Amino acid sequence: MTHVALFGAGRIGRIHAANLCSLPGLRLTHVCDPIAEQAAALAQLTGAAASTPEAALADPAVQAVVIASPTSTHYELIERSAAAGKHIFCEKPVDLSAERARECAARVRAAGVACMIGFQRRFDPTFEQAVAELRRGEIGEPEMLIVTSRDPAAPPAEYIRHSGGIFRDMLIHDFDVFRWVLCADGDEAQWISAAGSVLTDPAIAELGDADSTAVTIRTRKGRLCQINTSRRAAYGYDQRFEILGSRGMLQCGNETRTRVVRWGADGVRSDNPEAFFLQRYAAAYRAEISHFFACLQSGARPGTTVEDGVQAQLLADAAAASWASGAPVTL
Repeated sequence: MTHVALFGAGRIGRIHAANLCSLPGLRLTHVCDPIAEQAAALAQLTGAAASTPEAALADPAVQAVVIASPTSTHYELIERSAAAGKHIFCEKPVDLSAERARECAARVRAAGVACMIGFQRRFDPTFEQAVAELRRGEIGEPEMLIVTSRDPAAPPAEYIRHSGGIFRDMLIHDFDVFRWVLCADGDEAQWISAAGSVLTDPAIAELGDADSTAVTIRTRKGRLCQINTSRRAAYGYDQRFEILGSRGMLQCGNETRTRVVRWGADGVRSDNPEAFFLQRYAAAYRAEISHFFACLQSGARPGTTVEDGVQAQLLADAAAASWASGAPVTL
């Protein structure tokens, strides 16, 4: 039986708690959150104890931790967990500072523990199938990736104020998708250009952020990636990508409530995309946490490591610098 401590009892913490409790051979023993009522409520639901990070990390029975707390806490909790010899699953990003993220990676390596970063899109069944077909050579050599990533609405201003900006908060997933799809053979980004606008809410401009972006990346091998994002899509949570290869193309569409398409004299209609990320990536969240603990059992390297978190952060920093300066950045 693997004993697990959970840091964070908010929205994503509750998702991870439910998935942990559904996996055989795991036991959630500690739930930690500075809001005592949240910790107590989730602990009661899962049969765990409402606890503190100090108690959880000092418990010799705890072998792994799941960090689902705010971004500002990730750096400290990763370092403390590594020092305590606990294996780590942590939500993205590692930290808003690439330098601190690198420090975390170094501490994890020194401690010899596993550390997986929660880039759940790699575990989405549709995306995973497309990349598997790419790896099998179904469309030849990959040449171009086009990513569309649009939220149904912007988060509250208070969230944006502490988010690190749209490139570090929202596009961090898209930068990881870019590396997953186009850079598996050792290729890396060489050049990045990013533009941003405020089109949905003037308050976002007052916070020094953008709500709509267009990013172009060129790799060392000349492959191209285009990422378009928006904080507002009136029709739902829009998550798509397509890969153009030398012998064809792979397309990944949105998930909808049903796959029924209605044909009539007034037009052709289908369901809107899923409402938001919790619905769209429900299967991916289950798969990634299952993958992490399967890796601990087998000794395999997790599919997304702390180093992947560092590299995505470096791309986010470069995109933010490009937007700020109005000029491309060479990496």
